[in-house]
Amino acid sequence: MEDSESQLPSDQDQTPEPLLSSLDIFLFSLVAGLLIYWFFFRKKPEPVLDIKPFHAVPPPITESSFIEKMKKTNRNIVVFYGSQTGTAEEFANRLAKDAHRYGMKGMAADPEEYDMSELSRLKEIPNSMAVFCMATYGEGDPTDNAQEFYDWMQGADDDLEGVNFAVFGLGNKTYEHYNAMGKYTDKKLAELGGKRVFDLGLGDDDSNLEEDFISWKEQFWPAVCEFFGVEATGEDSSIRQFELVVHNDINMNQVYTGEMGRLKSFQTQKPPFDSKNPFLSPVTVNRKLNKGGNRHLMHIELDITDSKIRYDAGDHVAVYPTNDAAVVNRIGERLGIDLDTVISLKNLDEECNKKHPFPCPTTYRTALTHYLDVNNTPRTNALYQSWVLDSERNILAILEDLPSLNPPIDHLCELLPRLQARYYSIASSSKVYATSIHICAVVIEYTTKTGRVFKGVATNWLKNKEVTDNGHKHTVPMYVRRSQFRLPFKPSNPIIMIGPGTGIAPFMGFIQERAWQKEQGKDVGETILFFGCRHKNEDFLYQEELEKFEREGVLTQLSVAFSRDQEHKIYVQHLLKKNKEQLWKLIHLNNAHIYVCGDARNMARDVHAAFYEIAEEVGGLTHTQAVDYFKKLMTKGRYSQDVWS
Repeated sequence: MEDSESQLPSDQDQTPEPLLSSLDIFLFSLVAGLLIYWFFFRKKPEPVLDIKPFHAVPPPITESSFIEKMKKTNRNIVVFYGSQTGTAEEFANRLAKDAHRYGMKGMAADPEEYDMSELSRLKEIPNSMAVFCMATYGEGDPTDNAQEFYDWMQGADDDLEGVNFAVFGLGNKTYEHYNAMGKYTDKKLAELGGKRVFDLGLGDDDSNLEEDFISWKEQFWPAVCEFFGVEATGEDSSIRQFELVVHNDINMNQVYTGEMGRLKSFQTQKPPFDSKNPFLSPVTVNRKLNKGGNRHLMHIELDITDSKIRYDAGDHVAVYPTNDAAVVNRIGERLGIDLDTVISLKNLDEECNKKHPFPCPTTYRTALTHYLDVNNTPRTNALYQSWVLDSERNILAILEDLPSLNPPIDHLCELLPRLQARYYSIASSSKVYATSIHICAVVIEYTTKTGRVFKGVATNWLKNKEVTDNGHKHTVPMYVRRSQFRLPFKPSNPIIMIGPGTGIAPFMGFIQERAWQKEQGKDVGETILFFGCRHKNEDFLYQEELEKFEREGVLTQLSVAFSRDQEHKIYVQHLLKKNKEQLWKLIHLNNAHIYVCGDARNMARDVHAAFYEIAEEVGGLTHTQAVDYFKKLMTKGRYSQDVWS
């Protein structure tokens, strides 16, 4: 997956070494030098006249030809992005901007907005090339906006001879299909006859995606210069992409207050609901699931009555969180600005599709609350690995720890990444709960190396959506993202579910649906769950419900690993090996489907290894044969994963 909310590391109660006075100048020169370049330095533009409101849902595209647009605007480099969380889009914009330094003119483009079959026409533009920043979503899938492009590539037999290209992929090594979309795009374009100007770049979000991108980019541009026989112009591209517009006299009905697309869409809700038009779903249930321990695991129910939203067990619900008001206020106080000033940021490139970095006009407060990610560490040069990344300093922490820095707030708003939707596996079945969607999540909260308490934006925001008796219902902007994580078409197929911790979520929906199928008189196959938690008396999630399903015969087997209830730790993979003969029979002879949900970095890999061992020990396969066996099950859709890093 391209980006995700940070995984919860073990709590740290260490305090940082004090910053010695002799290092003041060094810190200022090191951190301020590069950090200001990335975030803060600019000439303050004069406020200009009011402009028309932003439209996040673009007007109908009359020009679906990126070739004609490039010709009209004298561009010779187009950078397409497949982006789910905004990172690939940001990289594409940076590459398009960089082209200026080499006497070229670039534009970033969303493949969803153009006819990609026109790629073969790129050769009509002299010294042209197409660059692709392609993120991989989930288990090797394209991002939503690159789905049509992916479908086109799969069936394309176009002649791309004379078309120059390069690809940078964004992925995560903890996933089985690492950078699948970047690799496929690079391979397919070459197969169609395209000329690869520079080697495929692979960014790993499990390590340092920004560092990978910068390393690739620093070699990419010299290769482009050599290929086209050009030299750097010596002109640095403008640091600013947007100019500030201050609205001193504006009708507040024209001002965005947190909507993702249509102005006033939160006041007047109209289906269909999607990423640009989320549904404000009332929270009807918000309860703590665990009975003890220092964590907070929660079950939340969202009401979708009259929304016309449909979902299947295994789908994801996307929610748009808001930042902590206290953090936003502290940023405003630290920079000494009036957060309620109404502003717009207007693209300096009038031909660019992206007129604003977020819905405008709006206030600084709304931008910092709804549209900008102020909680995560800024993306910076690798020199900041220790001071920024390892110490997990977000923008407020940087401002607090470097009091000499006073960036213009509008430049900060331009350069901070967008606050993205968070995806959760739906913990219910629409066959049983047609008008509600259930979420199971753990609240992220821990202490960083600087002694600050880090709080996950979405989980803490959800935790505070309490259900009250005063008639007021908290709402959550949400929509449903379809998934390939699906129950077998035939209810009679056995299913083996492995989901420790909050990985139980989609399986609650699966089990509910198998119970419903049984009530309908259908022949329902064996339904087996391997669940894992720390302590039976603390965090055995949904214990009462699961034991009831077991008593009723819906769950034919409930195996739970309590990792810390004994001296040696027991995890779900140990239980798999303990049931090896039974599992191999179900998989090899009875067409069982396997489902894994939870942590990709450790659990999913350990489960993989356990299944390989079972195939070797019980099935008599070699290790190579075992790996190939389960790869084929994945291809057939009989081994599915819904994992995160």
